Amino acid sequence: MPSAMETIYIIFITGELTVGIWGNGFIVLVNCTDWLKKRGISLIDIILVSLAVSRICLLSVMFSDGFVMVFYPDSYINGDVMGILDSLWTLTNHSSVWFTSCLSIFYLLKIASISHPFFLWLKLKINKVVLGILLVSFLMSLIISISLNDESWYDFKVSNKDNVTWEDKMSKISHAFKQIILNLAAFIPFILCLISFLLLLFSLFRHTKQMKLYATGSRDPSTEAHLRAIKAVIIFLVLFIMYYAVFLVVTASFLIPHGKLAVMFGGLITLIFPTSHSFILIMGNSKLREAFLKLLRIVKCFHKRRRHLVP
Repeated sequence: MPSAMETIYIIFITGELTVGIWGNGFIVLVNCTDWLKKRGISLIDIILVSLAVSRICLLSVMFSDGFVMVFYPDSYINGDVMGILDSLWTLTNHSSVWFTSCLSIFYLLKIASISHPFFLWLKLKINKVVLGILLVSFLMSLIISISLNDESWYDFKVSNKDNVTWEDKMSKISHAFKQIILNLAAFIPFILCLISFLLLLFSLFRHTKQMKLYATGSRDPSTEAHLRAIKAVIIFLVLFIMYYAVFLVVTASFLIPHGKLAVMFGGLITLIFPTSHSFILIMGNSKLREAFLKLLRIVKCFHKRRRHLVP
């Protein structure tokens, strides 16, 4: 039987999973429905669908990890289960981060106005560039996750005992170190997002400087597009830093006895990233925002009708 703390943990991660799958599923549903209607799909929709699907998979893996840890602790401490969960988490996590980076690059190439020849070439080849990054990033995520299937990873055992041997400690340290090193690859898309953010700021600064000559008294569409893109990238960067800070804490918690509480707390925090970011994407995209607000109006009308029907 799970303890009171474990029960609360399961309730919270179930709630986060439900909300996260609903938000990301909504992105997939709206874009796929639009795809079928128009018999075509835009580049931004491909990125959003890829990102949403990777987030759904990531949420499912993270929930499975918490569920097995609470209800099947003996299986959880088994190296095989830990290795499988590690591999799946790495694949879905890296894919999610890379696809978000692709979204930032898309915003940069679509919105920014930079006169450098290389940037202009990238802007002309935006479809091929972004789709190429999507494909390469997924293959990189797959390669990194496959590397976790090495037998040496299965030597790692989660132990709640105080009297662990020196070999156990070294195995834990080795596992944690390898996991951190492999996941440092996720900082490549982070750096790309940071570069996109800085270039968008530079482009906005130049554009604002030019617009001062006209003194229209209101923001033009280009300025608004710059600001929306910058806000989207800033939010991702902040969430990414929080997410990986907690990841490092969770990884370090495996090195100490009774680190289960830290793992549970970290699990709750890390689930916030793929869950909340989906709604930020919805509100930042005009088509998704319109569909979401329409859905809210339908739900509101439904509740009003039910209220009138109930005596």
